[in-house]
Amino acid sequence: MRYQFQSEQGDFAFRSKMFTEAIKIIVLSNIVIFLLKIISQDPLTPFFNPVVDLFGLSSTNVWPRVWQPFTYLFIHKDLLHIFFNMFVLWMFGSELESIWGRRSFLQYYFLTGIGSGLVWLVLNIANANYVLAGASGAVYGVLLAFGMMFPNRTVYIYFLFPIKVKYLVMILVATEFILSMNSTSDISHITHLSAVLIGYIYLSYFWRWKEIKFSIRKYFTELRLTFKNNNNQKQLKLQQEVDHILDKINQVGYDALSKEEKDALYESSQKLFHKREKD
Repeated sequence: MRYQFQSEQGDFAFRSKMFTEAIKIIVLSNIVIFLLKIISQDPLTPFFNPVVDLFGLSSTNVWPRVWQPFTYLFIHKDLLHIFFNMFVLWMFGSELESIWGRRSFLQYYFLTGIGSGLVWLVLNIANANYVLAGASGAVYGVLLAFGMMFPNRTVYIYFLFPIKVKYLVMILVATEFILSMNSTSDISHITHLSAVLIGYIYLSYFWRWKEIKFSIRKYFTELRLTFKNNNNQKQLKLQQEVDHILDKINQVGYDALSKEEKDALYESSQKLFHKREKD
C-alpha cells in the first residue's frame, strides 16, 4: 500500500505574530497523534502502521470508518511533514483566527480540509493502493484566506526573499496545478487545489452573505425605528389632544364640552391607557 501525503517539505518560511487558541489545539493534537504513530510502529512491518491505517483516509475502509475524512488531517508521514504543515498553519492561521474568532476559523479549517479530502476520495474511489494523510489541504485553504485578506502584505520565503502574499498564492496554485499532472507523485496535489477552490468559493460566498445579512438587518432596523417614531408621533398627538381638552375642562367644566370633544377624550384616554399598560 502506498501513502499519499500532502506537502512538500521546505516550501515556506515566514514571520508569525501570535499563538492563538484554535491553532494551539490543532498543533498539539497533531503532535500527540504523530507520537502515537511513532510508538505504534512495528519494526517488523515498516510499510504498515495501525494509526495510519485506522485514521488515514482510504477508499478501501472509509466505510465503516466514517471518521477518516476528519482524522486524516492529523496524520503525518514524518517529522518534516508535520513540522512544515504546523509551521505554516501557525504563522498564517494565527492572525486569521484572531480576526475571525476561534469558531469561524475552525469551521473554515475543517471545511477546506474535509472537503478536499472528500474530493480526493471521489477521484480515488476505485484505487485501494493509496491512503491520504496530512493537514496540507486545510493549510492551503488557510494560505488562500490569508492571501485574500492581506493580498499586498510582504512575506519572506526562507526568511530572505520578499514577495507579496497574493503572488505567493498564485505561484503555489500554479505549481500545484502543474505538479498534479504527475500521477506518480506521493504528494496529493489535487487535494491542495481542491482546498484552494473550496476555500475561495466559501470565502466569496461568506463575505457576500455577510454584506447581504448586514443590508437586511439595516433595512429592518430602519423600518422598526420608523414604525417606532410614527407610533411616538401618534402618541404625542393624542397626548396633546387630551391636554387641550383637559385645559378646557379646567376652564369651563366637563359639561361644557361638546359631544365630539367628550368622545375624543374618551378614545384618546383609552389608547394612551392601553399603551402605558403594554409598556
